[in-house]
Amino acid sequence: MSVGTTPGGTTPAATIPAGTTPESERDAEFQEHEKILSPDFLSAAQITEMLAEDIDGVQQKLKKFLNFKNLNTCLKEAILLDYYVSGFLWARGMEFSVIQYSKFMTLLDMLLHNLRTLHMSLEDSIKWLGEVMAETGPSHSQKNEESNVFNIKQANAVIDYLKISLFQHYKLYEFLFYSTREEIVIGTEILQKIYQYFLLIVVKIINEE
Repeated sequence: MSVGTTPGGTTPAATIPAGTTPESERDAEFQEHEKILSPDFLSAAQITEMLAEDIDGVQQKLKKFLNFKNLNTCLKEAILLDYYVSGFLWARGMEFSVIQYSKFMTLLDMLLHNLRTLHMSLEDSIKWLGEVMAETGPSHSQKNEESNVFNIKQANAVIDYLKISLFQHYKLYEFLFYSTREEIVIGTEILQKIYQYFLLIVVKIINEE
């Protein structure tokens, strides 16, 4: 992949030495897939904990995991918490496995990381997402089905969710991350719109359950 990063660094391209056997090539390909969307944003133990919780419990667990301590006074923290809570609840509706939860939540986090740290444009974020989904979803060759994280239906659903939850509001997130504290105070009305949007997503998920 060309652009995507994790908080720990870039995702390197696989290097297959000359003269390898088909078996060793498959092993190398599997190891490369293991690096995709790593390190995990949430551990398997944390995800398992949240799966046993109701919506309020999920929110409290994520608040603890993210070390958010100023939710009552910091609208930015409130917006980010709802971003992750909404994503987790949506994934629960998809009945993902723990590994799928892990990769999906890491994907949510990396998209924000790329925006916040690399100042990645909307166009580049969409391109990066396409590259990630191509590597985590079914490949044309199907040489190593075990390395697929999402099937075609799930991959398309993930992309559709990210369109409405992040990409449609990309400029608002840019404002959230790039603005000074004074500008954020002035632009509280804009940030409130993001917050209210995620509340609507949560309400919709509750009604569907």
